[in-house]
Amino acid sequence: MIELAPSILAADFARLAEQVRDAAEGGATVVHVDIMDGHFVPNLTVGPPLVRSLRKATNLPLDCHLMIENPDQFIPELAEAGADWISVHQEACRHLNRTLHLIKSGGCLAGVVINPATPVATLTEVLDIVDYVLVMSVNPGFGAQEFIPGAVHKIRSLADLRSQRRLHYRLEVDGGISLDTVTEVVRAGAEILVAGNAVFGHGDPKSNAQKLLKAASEATLQRV
Repeated sequence: MIELAPSILAADFARLAEQVRDAAEGGATVVHVDIMDGHFVPNLTVGPPLVRSLRKATNLPLDCHLMIENPDQFIPELAEAGADWISVHQEACRHLNRTLHLIKSGGCLAGVVINPATPVATLTEVLDIVDYVLVMSVNPGFGAQEFIPGAVHKIRSLADLRSQRRLHYRLEVDGGISLDTVTEVVRAGAEILVAGNAVFGHGDPKSNAQKLLKAASEATLQRV
């Protein structure tokens, strides 16, 4: 099943609840929340207070992507605020196994994220723990960046590993997802599509979401 996870980083925060509702009416089934600390990435965004407010505005799962240096410090508070999924960067975690178990202990689905320059092989020891793997197809920190094609190979490799090891994690992709790139990533095996600018950047979020999901659905028929 293909799911669309609009990234609120690209939304109009003055109309956030309305825009999330519009995207949901277009078929979005997850809300992607980018949390940045200005250290791990050069940008500063939202935290638990916004997650708590967003929780009141939607029943969709909140997918919190932590681009921060000390994720363990905030995971319990985010879980309490209403996060449903929490993903952490392999590059930010000294004790990745422990951090993933901390996420699960809070009742959330646990995800691991890899940057464009991080090999898939760095995840082999935690693939049996995670609920999903998020492949960054841009360098994290800002929206509206150009898609990095190497992500397609990573998605395909992770899909092959899942099959070989009989695991059950899902594959998420984030960065530069648009009508121009969605077919390629879905054909490679992506199942959860994070899209910010393509949903909220221009035009109507409902219509934009519908178009992305239609293209993704058609691409599933082309999977090898």
